[in-house]
Amino acid sequence: MALSPLAGQLPRPDRLVDIPSLVSAYYTGIPDTSVPDQRVAFGTSGHRGGSLRNSFNEAHILAITQAICAYRKQKGIDGPLFIGMDTHALSSPAHSSALEVLAANGIATMVAVNGDYTPTPAVSHAILRYNEGRTTGLADGIIITPSHNPPDDGGFKYNPPSGGPADTDITKWIQDTANSLLERFVNGDTAGIRRIPLARALKSPTTHRHDYLNNYVDDLGNVLDMDAIRGGSAKICVAPLGGAGIHYWQPIAQKYKLALTVVDGFADPTFRFMPYDHDGKIRMDPSSPYAMNELVRLRDKFDLVVACDTDHDRHGIVTSHAGLLPPNHYLCVCIDYLFRNRPGWSPQAAVGKTLVSSALIDRVTAAVGRRLREVPVGFKWFVDGLLDGSLGFVGEESAGAAFLRRNGKVWTTDKDGFIPALLSAEIMARTGRDPGERYESLTKQFGAPVYDRIDAPANAAQKKALSQLNPQQITQKELAGEPIRSMMTTAPGNNAPIGGLKVSTDNGWFAARPSGTEEIYKIYAESFLGNDHLRRILSDAQLIVDKAVSPAVTSVSSH
Repeated sequence: MALSPLAGQLPRPDRLVDIPSLVSAYYTGIPDTSVPDQRVAFGTSGHRGGSLRNSFNEAHILAITQAICAYRKQKGIDGPLFIGMDTHALSSPAHSSALEVLAANGIATMVAVNGDYTPTPAVSHAILRYNEGRTTGLADGIIITPSHNPPDDGGFKYNPPSGGPADTDITKWIQDTANSLLERFVNGDTAGIRRIPLARALKSPTTHRHDYLNNYVDDLGNVLDMDAIRGGSAKICVAPLGGAGIHYWQPIAQKYKLALTVVDGFADPTFRFMPYDHDGKIRMDPSSPYAMNELVRLRDKFDLVVACDTDHDRHGIVTSHAGLLPPNHYLCVCIDYLFRNRPGWSPQAAVGKTLVSSALIDRVTAAVGRRLREVPVGFKWFVDGLLDGSLGFVGEESAGAAFLRRNGKVWTTDKDGFIPALLSAEIMARTGRDPGERYESLTKQFGAPVYDRIDAPANAAQKKALSQLNPQQITQKELAGEPIRSMMTTAPGNNAPIGGLKVSTDNGWFAARPSGTEEIYKIYAESFLGNDHLRRILSDAQLIVDKAVSPAVTSVSSH
């Protein structure tokens, strides 16, 4: 995809999403269940869609919520359900629809005080705190967010009692049950979905108010060294990007006496303050240099500018020294710092990474004397390790991360944007150098990799062939002039299928996997020998993949 001429520019008023039309379509749109894109589809982050595309309407949410109620009953999950939502325009209507069904089904539901927005990590934190020490009456949760997707999107996720993203067996059951309910519902058979009017649901004895904000904020000192941050001299700017954490940052600053300057700290469902992303769409992605264009300009006024996406499960770090840090760079810095400054963690606590994250993580992990657990794409693969403390820090190349409390116990089992953002200030206070400077030190010691991702068109048959590749189908012996050292279709950390292929040499690698939502496959690649070598890896990678999933795909797009 060519870079949009709008990338990095603020949107014109006439190009903003029409919120009334969006909300109206949520209530009036009727999905056509014979169209795959209008059915319930749980990807790696729940069901996502848009009301104007008839893929995220009231009917979807009623059906999914009823399916979750059925799943809870089947599994004997009878504790409270914690529910939160972000600031996307479709989140509040979906929250209301879900509550109507939950109350009608007699589910004890924990809604935020005053109907506040609730970040993803605050919901995960609440589930885990409630379940601590319990073996029965366990809690679970629903998070209503499409993450950093454009303003016209909606999203709906289920987190089981583990507190983190649901595994595939759970989401498939919920998806299939919801689609069965949805098909009957749109054809006039509403008997399968129990609901009561919202006014009654809000007053129901099963609907309870929960103080997500203070329970989360009051506990932050157990995962971060707030004394160090308070004693540091760094000038820190925080950008919630109009997301669910907008009302969390000032209480954090007040409780821990931190000097934070907050910008974009208000909810506007058009997100008119966000520059366009690479493709000319508004996207609240704190790792995108285009979406972060306005904030990068603040590097001359602040030592650190930290941002989080709409549900605050991803982070972005801007330093006065290096500008916006790519996620892979900051993950390396976090690993190097945390495992040298968390004496309460078990010596056996390992590092978790997704297989498309930087190989520099492998080298840094070895240097701090820890094991590496490399898993397929998806934060769900880290949940068990965070729960039992066997993973100290986990991260993915798309800027999602989490780590343990200072005593080595679980903090959240979902991504948390707050704690890596604040950790950047702890790192600077404790070491005297910002994360950008610390990354440069790591590259002098371990090498300076370059990284990129390209997308290539692929039809359904080609995507299926890629997801089922066997290394024996690959006949090439070299990649970009270097001998191939390994080819894998399962992740070494847990032997789970990666849904694609990863090929490595001494100084580079690529991983190819099909998109779950688009007619493309993605190639991630990295080189320790520079940009020319990286381009050769990407070129060879596409030839290898196209040959393996022939007929070949010829054109490619980069971003």
